[in-house]
Amino acid sequence: MGPTIRDVAKAAGVSITTVSRVLNQYADVNPKTRQKVLKVVEKMGYQPNAVARGLVMNRTRTVGLVVSDLTKSRTGHHFMFDVLCGINDRAQELGYDVVLFSTSPTAQRKTTYLEFVRQRRVDGVIMMGIRLDDPYTHEVVEAPIPSVLVDVPLTSSTCSYVTTDNVAGARMATEYLLRLGHRHIGFVNGHQQAAVSQQRLAGYTQALAAAGVPFREEYVYYGNFELVDGANGVQHLKQQHPHISAVFFASDLMALGGMKYIQANGGCVPGDLSIVGFDDIDLASLMQPALTTVRQMRYEMGKSAVDTLLRMLEDGETGKGIVLPPELIVRETAQPFAQ
Repeated sequence: MGPTIRDVAKAAGVSITTVSRVLNQYADVNPKTRQKVLKVVEKMGYQPNAVARGLVMNRTRTVGLVVSDLTKSRTGHHFMFDVLCGINDRAQELGYDVVLFSTSPTAQRKTTYLEFVRQRRVDGVIMMGIRLDDPYTHEVVEAPIPSVLVDVPLTSSTCSYVTTDNVAGARMATEYLLRLGHRHIGFVNGHQQAAVSQQRLAGYTQALAAAGVPFREEYVYYGNFELVDGANGVQHLKQQHPHISAVFFASDLMALGGMKYIQANGGCVPGDLSIVGFDDIDLASLMQPALTTVRQMRYEMGKSAVDTLLRMLEDGETGKGIVLPPELIVRETAQPFAQ
């Protein structure tokens, strides 16, 4: 067995209570005593019992990462992976563990959000992939447990969110195509129960209006952020509206699907269709041609979610929204409109 807290207290010449207060970062410990205890802890290689410590503090120093519909078939994880890395790296830096839980709309109807979280004994929750019509989307706002939503702009005293400025990003993409002379611009969007879909549609329509180009609802195709939705979207838009010369996609995966569809049917990008995506996943720069897209700060989004959650947990901060800036990355898939 390794050294116990009693051994540390004896070696440092202090009480067990003092050692406990040092390890649990209480502010009322004399700085010299704190340093003496920490030196003994380091010298003896003492490892606190995390379970016992959690019981004393009523805290586990564990963050629950709840992901909706986390299945092998979903290709949207290209976006999710970098966010997960940011969450995990930042939590570890700050001394927290991250535990991944999966949920689904069906499971959410069987167990309330509060029951779900309490059964898993986490201090707070970061939630990703949630739909606007999911039960947990509304329950999380009312729950007393601090939570941070990724890409769902809802707040309460215990609920914050972190997102990209999706309206500005979509506006950037559409304005770029407009500057290239395109006036018939299609939009392949995600499903309508995603907050980002609504925001990106708003950015698309704002850019058209500012340029004096009428919004045409029939130019918008709704998919599910998957590769196949991009192909289906381009097929539908080009068949119904062959004069469309450019398409903005609400995700890079859909953009890649649309690009592959054009190429598989004897066309070329951007010669036959200019394309702009959204996300800047790793595949975007590797495609031929390389994809012009709107970059999201995905890793930073994950880190910001952890920082926001811990401010709520440790400093008592009330819920707020964190909005990160997007960036237009110009590559090779869009060119000036040719009459």
